[in-house]
Amino acid sequence: MLNKNLIFGQTAQISALQKTILGKLIIICLELIFALPVGLAFARFRIGGVAWIFGGIVAGGLVLTAYSILSKETPQPNQKIRKIGQALVGLVIGFTIAHANTAELYSKLPIFVFVVLFLMTSGSAIGYIYSRISNTNILTAMLATTPGGIGIMSSIAADYEKNAAQVALVQIIRVTTVVFLIPVLARIFTDNSINTAVSVPNLAFSFEPLHLSLLASSLALTFLSVRINSILKVPAPFFFGALIVGVTFNYAIGLFPLLANVDFTPPFLIRLIGQIFLGISIGEYWGSKPNLNKKTIAYALIPVIMTICVGFIAAGITKFLTPWDWLTCMLVTAPGGSAEMILVSLALGHHVEIVTAGHLVRLIVIHVSLPLWLLLFRYFDRLLPNSGDN
Repeated sequence: MLNKNLIFGQTAQISALQKTILGKLIIICLELIFALPVGLAFARFRIGGVAWIFGGIVAGGLVLTAYSILSKETPQPNQKIRKIGQALVGLVIGFTIAHANTAELYSKLPIFVFVVLFLMTSGSAIGYIYSRISNTNILTAMLATTPGGIGIMSSIAADYEKNAAQVALVQIIRVTTVVFLIPVLARIFTDNSINTAVSVPNLAFSFEPLHLSLLASSLALTFLSVRINSILKVPAPFFFGALIVGVTFNYAIGLFPLLANVDFTPPFLIRLIGQIFLGISIGEYWGSKPNLNKKTIAYALIPVIMTICVGFIAAGITKFLTPWDWLTCMLVTAPGGSAEMILVSLALGHHVEIVTAGHLVRLIVIHVSLPLWLLLFRYFDRLLPNSGDN
């Protein structure tokens, strides 16, 4: 009897797991189906290739909301979608900047570091103000307003038994707002030389054996690089690991005599899927929070607006210290997701190597200094009285 009950229990667990996997596959397929036409609709506003991110945001939010209503349960955002999107986008960006001249960027390293520390210090101050206004625990508020990434900051909040949902909400509103705002500002305040036109994407895929072999090799090396970076605890391993492969791939295959003259570039389909997946990851956060009240959103908007204003101040400081144009400075200092901001610069065809360098420095500095910031946040949490529990 015991063995029979055990077998039935294991069968039920397998069945539940299969149901979960099937549900996730259905959601992903529906999101991809909806994202492309929505992206084409956004393309009419001439905001560049970033329209596919917007298509993913809308598709992710609508599909997850509809699935929640029909299935009577709210699935959590699929973290793997964002990681795959980061890897694909990182690979494409790596190939894009592989031949760029980055020598002059080394001299700008102190400026990049200064900007990151300025944004983190300002984020802490904004967190304090947010905690006073919304009667929120100060550790929760500071984690919500420091630009360190949605997943990282919300997971830290959960580790310390704080309100992880509130942290994720403020972070996702900030990222979503910046991702929508920057292309619009680029269109309004910059000259017409920036490419913001979008046509129907050419999804043609080469089935030549050499092309397929190189594509498979680049993806396999990306997986290996991501694994190594994850083991070594490198910041943003999916994005950074893929970026390394993209930058070095053509140099590596050039060492083989038969491939010396080959200049491989991933097909547009890789970039398209990566963009859509990044958008879907944002949209799913919204779709998983269907019952937000107006007061919660209103309070969350306060630190978001303040953070964006600080981003403009940081852009002004960067513009004063460097010869870069205003749009480049905005992209470097914008308090959005690093992968998203680099992708915006790629979509606009605007100094991708500078924006990439700035955000890579941001990722490294934030991750290296995060333990010190956490000590500071916890110190203020104990020092300053607050009636908010979470």
